[in-house]
Amino acid sequence: MTLRKLAACAAIAFLAASALQAQAEPVTVTDIAGRQVEVDAPVQRVILGEGRQIYLVAALDTDDPFRRVVGWREDFSQADPDNYALYLEQFPQMAEIPTFGGFKDGTFDVEQAVALDPDVVIMNIESQQATEDARYIEKLAAAGIPVVYVDFREHPFTNTEPSMRLFGQLFGEQERAESFSAWRAAEIRRVTDVIAEADPERPAVFIDRAGGYSDDCCMSFGDENFGKFVEMAGGQNIAKDILPGTFGTLNPEQIIASNPDHVVVTGGDWEAYVPGGDWVGVGPGQDEAQALRKLEALTERPALTDVKAVETGQVHAIWHQFYNSPYQFVAIQQMAKWLHPELFADLDPEATFRELHDRYLPVTYWPGHWVSLSDE
Repeated sequence: MTLRKLAACAAIAFLAASALQAQAEPVTVTDIAGRQVEVDAPVQRVILGEGRQIYLVAALDTDDPFRRVVGWREDFSQADPDNYALYLEQFPQMAEIPTFGGFKDGTFDVEQAVALDPDVVIMNIESQQATEDARYIEKLAAAGIPVVYVDFREHPFTNTEPSMRLFGQLFGEQERAESFSAWRAAEIRRVTDVIAEADPERPAVFIDRAGGYSDDCCMSFGDENFGKFVEMAGGQNIAKDILPGTFGTLNPEQIIASNPDHVVVTGGDWEAYVPGGDWVGVGPGQDEAQALRKLEALTERPALTDVKAVETGQVHAIWHQFYNSPYQFVAIQQMAKWLHPELFADLDPEATFRELHDRYLPVTYWPGHWVSLSDE
């Protein structure tokens, strides 16, 4: 290449970088914790406090979800290896992104984060107390790095849309964030409008959070997250009035006494955490026959002795990560079909999830996110 062409290329690169930098300007955003935070936006270098935040990032930066990510917590590959593999095949560069420990367990490395020179660190709201106790915000602020909180897990039906809009504002992708939010809301109404009009009898539902993940029984949800999914899908969450928070544990006697009409187990591929465990492996491309075998084995636990759901075969398993992503509406649709098949005969959650991938995500959709003993 001639010197003239080299100079021209350098000039173009400089102008492009200058233009990109000029686009960023200080904006004040309100995060999910209600904090007013000043950030230079649109951001170009981001640390994700949880790797699974990529579920939303991919819907905004669909062409390359990792182009802004300079660091992330190492949970995506462990908690959702199926999707991690799909993204890795499409974007092999993601394997080179530096990983961090957690904020809640105190293994986050502030010096490492500062060295990566991020424009912002995005943390999940459940890490707020640990973050404040460790004074991470002050330490990062001293290096000119702001922190914002988002939430898709603790109170998803209060905080998912604001979190999506916050991402959109930070990324300069407000229109796409609004488009996603509007479509998500419309898909939820396909269930809630029908339930409101029909006002059906609500079957009792036990949500078995990560059933088989450990020998303990039984983790569940209060009046939030999957517990709220149940109510929106026209069911009655048996733990709603027992567990005061989003998450908690029921004892076997409480489950037997409630005699649920349906049991919904949340599952995934947790080989990284519990090798060879009894968890039900549902997720993209998973072996549905094996998932059904493991689901049936879970019905033999003492907590499900003689309960109606087991006797009638109304025991289901569904992808756990619906609890921690803006894709909750797919789970609501599928649960509605299980609870009220006569009302939702024409609803196709599989088609909904496929459309989500086609419209907003860069990876191909693979079935396998739910199974049911009622289908056997």
